[in-house]
Amino acid sequence: MKICIVYDCLFPHTIGGAERWYRNLAERLVAEGHEVTYLTLRQWRRADAHEIDSRVRVVTAGPRLSLYTRSGRRRILPPLVFGAGVLWHLVRHGARYDAVHTASFPYFSVLAAAIARRGHGFTLVVDWHEVWSPSYWREYLGGIGGRIGLGVQRRCARVPQRAFCFSRLHAARLRADGAAGEIIVLTGQYRGDHSASSTEQVEPLVVFAGRLIPEKRAIAVVEAIAASDLPGLRGVIFGDGPERQMLLDTIARLRAPVEAPGFVPEPVVKSALARGMCMLLPSRREGYGMVVIEAASQGTPSIVVAGPDNAATERIVDGENGYVVRSDSPDELAHAIRNVAVGGEALRQRTLSWFRSHVDELSIEHSLTQVLRTYRNDRG
Repeated sequence: MKICIVYDCLFPHTIGGAERWYRNLAERLVAEGHEVTYLTLRQWRRADAHEIDSRVRVVTAGPRLSLYTRSGRRRILPPLVFGAGVLWHLVRHGARYDAVHTASFPYFSVLAAAIARRGHGFTLVVDWHEVWSPSYWREYLGGIGGRIGLGVQRRCARVPQRAFCFSRLHAARLRADGAAGEIIVLTGQYRGDHSASSTEQVEPLVVFAGRLIPEKRAIAVVEAIAASDLPGLRGVIFGDGPERQMLLDTIARLRAPVEAPGFVPEPVVKSALARGMCMLLPSRREGYGMVVIEAASQGTPSIVVAGPDNAATERIVDGENGYVVRSDSPDELAHAIRNVAVGGEALRQRTLSWFRSHVDELSIEHSLTQVLRTYRNDRG
């Protein structure tokens, strides 16, 4: 089959769960003998390589642009440029593809693919990593901008498509936004070792890994550690982003025993998760919560915060592989950390057991198999 993957970012030039998903999808497809085109914005210098399997044909649908504002929010211009580039490419070359597989966000690529499909008839597959609520749209773009954003999202939901979501939360929202066809929930994005083990010496260490943006609430990790009375407790926060200076200032102000080394190689994060007492993710908005699974693979329980936009709570069975707390207040998070410490080795063994029981459905292979089955079924 000939498949076009559409996303404006390409791992590792930008880093995130969606970037990893599309790179894994592209490389799995070419490994099975399919012809894959990856349509994206250019994030690398012209003289540099794009760092993906050489069998994947990478096509740029727009120039190198800064995707985020200083506050960590998406700029408006790049999605418009990308949408126009996708439309131009698919109008000219759409006939060569059996399927076009795109991220829902930024939404203009979905609308572009829907327009181009009228003349070419390819299958349109859309991944909905998140479906934003009306309240979050208002918070993100204000009153008028939020209504426009919500309207565009709903228009994309109603485009005839094969829809994939990565959580029950966002599948329900997509249905509420008017999606008419089948919505398949993909449960797996984990690509690591399936043989879970807990061999590292556990330290009184709290680990956070993620982009330093307001929604991730990394500063709450510092405040929780400062509020805790556990002897020797310390933290490490991996990641970078617009809140980095505020994070460093908070660490200094509270004199908290927390390190913030920025972005580091994945083995460094894995080692910290293996040694850590717990992984703390106080994020208010998650489309999946991959770090919960990565922590569980090391026997490390996770603490996440309940919230209307947080699908990471779907990865937690309270008291079995971690805890879901009601808020990100320092006292409540510190209390959850204390519960993990009290749970000790028994909690770690329950976490390992949870991972072993669910690893097949949590694996990226499980999701990729479902995607490939969809391609084949649509082809007849």
